[in-house]
Amino acid sequence: MFEVKKAKSSNKTIRMPDELIEKLQSIADKNDISFNQLVVQCCDYALNDMNKD
Repeated sequence: MFEVKKAKSSNKTIRMPDELIEKLQSIADKNDISFNQLVVQCCDYALNDMNKD
């Protein structure tokens, strides 16, 4: 049976340098995704690829 699932998420306010925000927003716009989606993907990528040491 089809079941609608909602991903659990929370709100968190963070501060970033304006230049970083502008770069991220530009990338998000060019790829037709939200700023939030891009930030989540960037964080996931960084966490998955960081040294395990």
